[in-house]
Amino acid sequence: MEMNVSNTDEQVVAKKKGGLNPAIVIPILLVIGIAIFLFVCGNPSNFTADPRIDGVASVAFADIESKELHPHGLGMVYMGGFIVPILITFMIVVIVFAIERAFVLSKAAGNGSVDNFVLKIRSLLNQNKVDEALEECDRQQGSVGNVVKEGLTTYKALAKDTTLDKEQKMAALNKAIEEATTLEMPMLEKNMMILSTLGTVATLVALLGTVIGMIRAFAALGGGGGTPDAAALSIGISEALINTALGIGTSAVAIILYNFFTSKIDGLTYKIDEISMSIQQSFAEFH
Repeated sequence: MEMNVSNTDEQVVAKKKGGLNPAIVIPILLVIGIAIFLFVCGNPSNFTADPRIDGVASVAFADIESKELHPHGLGMVYMGGFIVPILITFMIVVIVFAIERAFVLSKAAGNGSVDNFVLKIRSLLNQNKVDEALEECDRQQGSVGNVVKEGLTTYKALAKDTTLDKEQKMAALNKAIEEATTLEMPMLEKNMMILSTLGTVATLVALLGTVIGMIRAFAALGGGGGTPDAAALSIGISEALINTALGIGTSAVAIILYNFFTSKIDGLTYKIDEISMSIQQSFAEFH
């Protein structure tokens, strides 16, 4: 009993250590997002001085806000205003955690095909070859293999137990499999909430930027004693559209990736449930 508790504790610790820590990673990515906004999108090479203005020979960082400068390329993104670095950070966060989830789920799937592993385990259980099934779990080295190995280990222990009746053994076996599954699921689902949240929040933040841009555009229409400020009007409209584009793009990518990874997790969960049922049926048949 003490050995089982120790193993369980080690597994829980392992799960807590798995994956990226959002509290540390997201602030770092925010700094990177701001740096990209200021030094990449806001680079003077992304702005062209108006040749019609005498004395403007070059563009410096201090001149970027001038109405005589024409943004191009990434300079258009810079003109989106102070909401843009937040949206850039959102996109980077989505990319980083998507890569992290892809790596974790690939590792969780283990070596080789999960479908072949499931078929092999079911075939061995039908022949009551528990030791050979355990060897397959060691070779698989994934979340499915971990759950199956825990179930089979309990299977062997209960098969030799003479103090419990069959119904009690089945209940103990089912409990062991459920506990093993519970330990594996947090690792699979960790950080998925970030993708889900950004799928919604990115659009709302972009909407804020869009509204701010439109406020500036309408303010330009009413300024100058009845004469619209064309430069300020174009900047306001650009700010609104750039924020909209970045927000919708980030939200779309986050939602697509969230649904993709959710389907992967559901697939692994289904495989675990499939083998768990086979383990219980095998135990009921042979013991």
